[in-house]
Amino acid sequence: MEFRVLGPVEVRRDGRRVAFSGAKLHTVLAALLVAREEVISDERLCRLLWGWAPPATVSAQLYTYVSRLRKILGDDVLIDRRPPGYAMSIGNATLDLSEFEKLALSGREALVAEDFEKAGELLRRALARWNGLPFANATEYLADAEAPRLTEARAVTLEHRIAADLALGRHEQITGELTGLVAEFPLRERIRCQLMTALCRSGRQADAIHLYHHGRAVLADELGVNPGEELQATYRALLEGTLDRRPRSAPAVLTGPRRDATGRPDGAPAMLPPDTVDFTGREPELELLCRALAPDAQGPGRPRRVLVTGMAGLGKTALAVHAAHRCQRHFPDGQLYADLREPDGTPRHPTRVLRGLLGALGPLDDVPDTEDQDQLVRLYRERTRGRQLLIVLDNASGAAQLGPLLPNTPEPAVLVTGRTALPTVAGAHTVALAPLARRDSLELLSAAAGPARVASAPGAASAIVEHCAGLPLALRIVGTRIAARPHSTPDRLARRLADPVTRLRELHSGDLDVHGSLLPSWRALDPEVRAAFPALAALGPQPFPAAAAALSLGLPETEAERLLEALADAALLEVSGADEWGQPCYLFHPLVRLFALSLDEGAAADLGAAAGAEHNRRLTHRP
Repeated sequence: MEFRVLGPVEVRRDGRRVAFSGAKLHTVLAALLVAREEVISDERLCRLLWGWAPPATVSAQLYTYVSRLRKILGDDVLIDRRPPGYAMSIGNATLDLSEFEKLALSGREALVAEDFEKAGELLRRALARWNGLPFANATEYLADAEAPRLTEARAVTLEHRIAADLALGRHEQITGELTGLVAEFPLRERIRCQLMTALCRSGRQADAIHLYHHGRAVLADELGVNPGEELQATYRALLEGTLDRRPRSAPAVLTGPRRDATGRPDGAPAMLPPDTVDFTGREPELELLCRALAPDAQGPGRPRRVLVTGMAGLGKTALAVHAAHRCQRHFPDGQLYADLREPDGTPRHPTRVLRGLLGALGPLDDVPDTEDQDQLVRLYRERTRGRQLLIVLDNASGAAQLGPLLPNTPEPAVLVTGRTALPTVAGAHTVALAPLARRDSLELLSAAAGPARVASAPGAASAIVEHCAGLPLALRIVGTRIAARPHSTPDRLARRLADPVTRLRELHSGDLDVHGSLLPSWRALDPEVRAAFPALAALGPQPFPAAAAALSLGLPETEAERLLEALADAALLEVSGADEWGQPCYLFHPLVRLFALSLDEGAAADLGAAAGAEHNRRLTHRP
């Protein structure tokens, strides 16, 4: 069986087209195929089928479409129900998209190895898999979501194939094709460079010069930007007579900025914050990040986007920066970093972030003095296009802030940290951080305080780990305080942390502050959610269902559940299993609960009284 999506969505069995009709049925099939055996959620399918106006019978219709596909495709293909969606395995069947990506990757590797004949053959075979516009008979919602990255991958493969032809001296044979491609893709500067090179080698310097000036005018009119570095370099070489008429020893597609002795481009940005010297734990998460950021981790033409989520204080930034430093070798064109949060915890405006990133990517003189965000976005995407960059966007608050900062080509990789999942990074590898396990917590405390100090007081260290509840920020604060007081034993600090009323005040050292790290999440809540926060914390440290929250707040259960979900979205509450009726239960992290109670003086007083009673009970029962 053969599946096709690089054109109209089709199924072929024994060379014959399998008949089935309907844009929505084709959409469900294409969405399952593109997911590559991973689960695609009902919500995602709903968006691809009906956009933002789904019918009331969504679940029933999805079930019907999947049932029809199972009947049409037979036993050779397995479509599983895996909450929250479906996954499809095509077994021994073929998918034209997978074949295209494999051939394109092999062709690019041959191009790098300067085996131009083999590269040209492989890249031609890859391009032959195309049969028109992707998803041509599916819904517009699917086409809008998935077709741009595929058409970009096709254009890049075309550029690679043309580079192989130029390296083989076939400039005269491909001039006509290149002329048509420049007309089809007037904003793709690399194709324009390749046509200029072909014209020059054919003795048509005047036409090449005219082609450059035409491209400059198109870029100014359409995008309001100047030609990029590669196009300008090609033009300078043309004027200087150094644009060789003979085949180059290396393919033109691999040319780029001048590089120093280490292979790093001159002036390449290096904006990463310093790495954490004593970074501890998170080995599985770190391995996942490094794999996701590696070249071709997503396949040719598919953007590399990685999202690290979790509540404040879990070490998202430390993990992201550590992974970025470890993966530097994959990004020879540089690394960008931007903190998307202001010092007071409010989100930074995208235009301010864009200006900082543009200053690192090129001359500031070329950055227009404007508040026009669209113009800055166009220039940013122009400067990141085609470059092997790693872009770390830290503390993202939402889609509106993050969207303008994402490149529109697959070469730059993007690593984002945020407190919850972000729809703008849909399809990304998501690493959701949990509190550290006890062993890793002890290791982090030891690294921050000094192994000897922790080893000298194992009981105190165990108590400190329990009071910090796996929060790396809290552990690092305590470790820093122990290290700064060599004549004070850890036992004293452990006793001070034992009091829940004052625990948050103790978790403060210099700029590190657990209470301060949680404040931005609380301030960003809607007023009604913010008001309910302390009352919910008073329900106790155990998981509780929406029904219990509704009783405490005096609200209908559906309204209470809405508030709980808002807190979960803000990473101030987590979903923790279900009750005996299958309803979700919610749980506060111990330090978040103390933070919530500290916002309510009455609740704090009750907590102090409870702590005092517990202390007296222990004294009474002490042997």
